[in-house]
Amino acid sequence: MPVPPLPPAIEVVGLHKRFGDQTVLDGLDLVVPAGTVTALLGPNGAGKTTTVSILATLLAADGGTARVLGHDVATDPQAVRGLIGVTGQLSAVDPLLTVTENLRLMADLFHLPRAEGRRRVAELVERFGLGEVARRRGQLLSGGTTRKLDLAMTLVAGPRVVFLDEPTTGLDPRARHDLWDQVRVLVADGVSVLLTTQYLDEADRLADAVGVLHGGRLVAHDTPAGLKAAHAAGSLDDVFLALTAPVPSADAA
Repeated sequence: MPVPPLPPAIEVVGLHKRFGDQTVLDGLDLVVPAGTVTALLGPNGAGKTTTVSILATLLAADGGTARVLGHDVATDPQAVRGLIGVTGQLSAVDPLLTVTENLRLMADLFHLPRAEGRRRVAELVERFGLGEVARRRGQLLSGGTTRKLDLAMTLVAGPRVVFLDEPTTGLDPRARHDLWDQVRVLVADGVSVLLTTQYLDEADRLADAVGVLHGGRLVAHDTPAGLKAAHAAGSLDDVFLALTAPVPSADAA
């Protein structure tokens, strides 16, 4: 018998969100195929983090639907939480715990059996090259190492969909490249990634597809090469500037 196709990793239809009198998401539609990286770009306040928060069941939408691997985030949040991992803009690393203790804490929070949790921690320490700092407290780690630990903590329970919200902000070029390599390994293992970033070269190098948010809507969604070709642009920077240019006032001279 033919194997049925996998549902999209993420499927968003008509998503709306307001904060007071400000509309942040105004009918957002987005599909992320399983086993791919989609990057969300947009100016500050475009709704990138709000989108991630809704998909991660941390924030309720005001309208529309959002599904993760076929599970509705509003009606089946527990199933969604069992499938996802989230690395937010702020570090989740406890500064007073060592690298190993931070990872073991995550294993305990996910209720992994003790032996499985210890095995998983050891795998992640090796995979992320954290062996030399395994006994070092979080407050003594460099920014790049802290971010690697953040991502390792996100992966303790083996999520199938990972949300990375501006994960490389403030990192030096070497640390950024190291994190990119880890994302590529994730995708090779079949994990789906939704990435928000302010670095357009990051989206160009990592993403299978790029979505540009502006005014609460997805104003473009294509491969990086497709976006550049459609706008006769040499880089995603040029595409981004063209798509997010301010709309002139009606009474402007």
